[in-house]
Amino acid sequence: METMRKQIYSYVKKKYKSEPEYLWSRFPDYAVFRHKDNRKWYGLVMNIPRSRLGLPGDENTDILNVKLDDPFFVDMLIQQDGYFKGYHISRGNWVSILLDGTVPFEEICGMLDKSFFVTASKQKKQNIRPPKEWLIPANPGYYDIEHAFDTADTIDWKQGRGEYPTA
Repeated sequence: METMRKQIYSYVKKKYKSEPEYLWSRFPDYAVFRHKDNRKWYGLVMNIPRSRLGLPGDENTDILNVKLDDPFFVDMLIQQDGYFKGYHISRGNWVSILLDGTVPFEEICGMLDKSFFVTASKQKKQNIRPPKEWLIPANPGYYDIEHAFDTADTIDWKQGRGEYPTA
């Protein structure tokens, strides 16, 4: 069976074209994921004793550190099983996620995605930001709101004096 660590490596390689970097000879199992352009870390996989997280036992366990941008979200997460304040990272926006199956893999991938976005350069953020959608109120006396999308998925809205949107 493939370990959660290897699943994460595969996910990061496929989605972000990142390979794990092993930076420390003293800790050969610690792997960093970082952006190619700004070199910022968006993930760190470590193997640490469970007792360092306040968990029972002295055997080692894998964790993933990710950076999030909302301290309130971080505070809510660390109340859940499998989430901890960032181990060995002093800033409050890092979270450690237990990689023993406590947190589902899909949820871990979502946290990695958030971390990738938070640590991305300004230019990269603009490229990966989803398009914005707008709701435009319309007067049903002038525009058939109920059937507007019958023939089109998108409506270019331009309304000026005497002009009304067309589908």
